[in-house]
Amino acid sequence: MRNFLSDALFKGKATIAAPGPDAAALTQAAQALADRARRRLGRSLAIREVDAGSCNGCELEINALNNPVYDVERFGLKFVASPRHADVLLVTGPVAWNMREALLRTYNAAPDPKWVVALGDCAIDCGVFAGSPVIVGPLADVLPVDLHVPGCPPSPLAILRALLGLMDVQASGRR
Repeated sequence: MRNFLSDALFKGKATIAAPGPDAAALTQAAQALADRARRRLGRSLAIREVDAGSCNGCELEINALNNPVYDVERFGLKFVASPRHADVLLVTGPVAWNMREALLRTYNAAPDPKWVVALGDCAIDCGVFAGSPVIVGPLADVLPVDLHVPGCPPSPLAILRALLGLMDVQASGRR
């Protein structure tokens, strides 16, 4: 206990640094995404994240979107617990046999219009899990995918820009 107190007194607070020079880009991308979602849907964009068998690297970046550094909820983007409230299914990892049925049920529970996003290299082409006997395959083998976001893992800013691109493409009617 004495060591912890002396560290706190002499080293100061343990804090994380604020976002670097891309903070303005993050704010701009998140605001643009929120504006397009309100225009297209008439409300905020609701996102349901589904881990279909990943290493949790992508989940860390998704969680970073909600932490105090990025805080995307201030722009009206929200992560929801139920697929019945979701506009976007954000799927990470390759689809494992144990998650296939749960993923299909989640997809069927989401109301139309719904968009499916394959987040990370593993969801796109199985990444390091390719060839494993416990893997069904990439997300596109199980569900129709509207957007692929490459990266291992993609950064929070890349995720926001990809969702912004999805809203632009859907608004123009292209697939």
